[in-house]
Amino acid sequence: MSGHSKWSTIKHKKGAADAKRGAEFSKLARLVEVAAKSGADPEMNFRLKLAVQKAKAANMPGSNIDKAIRKGSGADKEASQLEEVIYEGLGPGNVGVIVQALTGNKNRTVAELRHIFTRYGGNFGTPVAWQFAHKGILEVAKASDAEAQELSIIDAGALDLEDAGDSFEVYTDSKELDTTKSKLEAAGMSVKSASLGLVPKNKTEVKDPAVAKKALALLDALEEHDDVSSTSSTLDVPDELLNQLE
Repeated sequence: MSGHSKWSTIKHKKGAADAKRGAEFSKLARLVEVAAKSGADPEMNFRLKLAVQKAKAANMPGSNIDKAIRKGSGADKEASQLEEVIYEGLGPGNVGVIVQALTGNKNRTVAELRHIFTRYGGNFGTPVAWQFAHKGILEVAKASDAEAQELSIIDAGALDLEDAGDSFEVYTDSKELDTTKSKLEAAGMSVKSASLGLVPKNKTEVKDPAVAKKALALLDALEEHDDVSSTSSTLDVPDELLNQLE
């Protein structure tokens, strides 16, 4: 879940209902393609393993996954032209935002992302990376005895966790992601997703409805951009306001 906030939980649920499958597969193929540049074997390339798992979880055809691996690893006649780029900025309410993108044309991508920030009252290019930490992120389905489950999740090596409705968002040391995932699954828990990402060290609470709406709109617009693979933000909107805006 990009953003890793209450917003990301709602966005994830919304996306599952109305995302355009073709656009989703295109983004997933890019993730696999870039990850495969470090090696075509998922068992030897942890990043590729995560990308393939994510693609399979979205029911992406195996032939599409194989094609992306071949292209990224150089086994295909058509060499990959994609580059990874990271951009920083401030959204409405001084919300820190980091955008990770995969692009074959950096000049076009930076111009389009700058336009999105400006349109929603943000400041593109403001340094905010210091507000985030690299962590492993797991989405774990909530069990009937959620309280006991929380203790088991911590015992499995989680650094922290957040209640995300029908699931827990679990944070681990980035190097312990796969180990913690295996322990949770061995304990009988259902791990819906696993990824490496940026998690805010502190959140920026936004209580003004107009500001919150613009901040959420900015994150939505960034997520929908074809080149954007993930966004991370410090945004925190109170539950009551978030429910109203939803």
